[in-house]
Amino acid sequence: MLGGAGILLGVAAAPAQAAEVSYATDCVPPPAAGLPTVKGTTKVEVTAPATAKVGDEVEVVWKFTQAASKNPDLIDLPANSVQPSGTLKAAGAQAASIAMQGPRENPAIPKGGAMVLSDMKGKLKLTTAGDVTLTPDAYAINVFSTDTKCTPTETVKPAATIKVTAGEGTTPPGTPDPTPPPTSSEPDPTESGTGGSDTGGTTGGGGETDFTGKEVKIPYACKTPIGDKNATSPVQINAKKDGGSYDLTVKFKGSVMDSPADIPADSVKPSMEVVLGGADKGTVHVEGPTNPEAIKSGDPMVISDMTGTYKPGADGESTLSPGVLTVKALGTTTTCTPEKSEVSLTLDTSAQPGGAAGGSGSAGGAGTSGSGDSGGGLADTGADDSGGLRALGFVAGTAILLGGAVFTFMPRRQASRRAP
Repeated sequence: MLGGAGILLGVAAAPAQAAEVSYATDCVPPPAAGLPTVKGTTKVEVTAPATAKVGDEVEVVWKFTQAASKNPDLIDLPANSVQPSGTLKAAGAQAASIAMQGPRENPAIPKGGAMVLSDMKGKLKLTTAGDVTLTPDAYAINVFSTDTKCTPTETVKPAATIKVTAGEGTTPPGTPDPTPPPTSSEPDPTESGTGGSDTGGTTGGGGETDFTGKEVKIPYACKTPIGDKNATSPVQINAKKDGGSYDLTVKFKGSVMDSPADIPADSVKPSMEVVLGGADKGTVHVEGPTNPEAIKSGDPMVISDMTGTYKPGADGESTLSPGVLTVKALGTTTTCTPEKSEVSLTLDTSAQPGGAAGGSGSAGGAGTSGSGDSGGGLADTGADDSGGLRALGFVAGTAILLGGAVFTFMPRRQASRRAP
């Protein structure tokens, strides 16, 4: 009874009852998957108290003995990556829609394997004496950030009945069932929302070596292994002068999102081609290290800053803007291209031997040991743990595979700084 199998809260309850029903179901995968509607049979067992009194709030449990759809032949789903939710209809003496939800708990599910869904629970406040029937209705299967929606295609039989007797302190009929408030992302208390200067550790005057870029919002069009997605990300490019070159750090900024699944260590690696403009031309390659530790389900998603070296190829004012972003995860690659660009940092540069392409317009980054791309080669890169990308959307490869948005952030604004 204390295992959640439909107990009365705060009062004694009659023994719980359980009954199974099956019904034909259509399950529609997320559009990005490009998969057809699945027609199958859902089998559900509903547990609820056999008797209760008006005014009681009872808990009911929805147990899947069979889901209508299987895991598509796209990817093996890791443990604790699937979460069900649905609606249980109350009828008879009292009509209500009961919101049901289960935890994100499941064993690893291979491609083509049967979906194993956790038990869903919900609560119903009883308002009217008489028989109240409980009937399963539509449900959704959430895998990371996408839903497969399953709807009955035939009349479903009631799975349980609660005999409700009159009691003191009855609640007027029609009182809505309590539903949990929608979760929301709390804004970062350090955000000003009005912009402002950031000295970035500069020394001032001609001895300035540290330059803090402006945070810019970049709209990305992302190509994932199973579909296209659009997302907007605040990005900031900072630089530290080192002789005639600059050590770059690219930061994606935002609040934290909890990981909806266990993510293995060394499985997610970001990189970017920073676009040069103004006096200089080409790109500079920056990249971040893979996640050093496994990320447990429910823990914040953190990805390190991307770093690289910019060796100027021209004299004058050179601009740096966020460019193509690449995320490699679990053997897959997602590429995000800016739909429009915006300058984050402007530097007064002096051309260096072997530097970027200058005014020729050919692509290429700077670096003493570039990768050999035409036009000058990509930059040397370094990986440090000094900062983090904290995503509200998903960067983990499993989510990208399933069509989740790559980035969505709570922005904070900062002013740009020019080098002397």
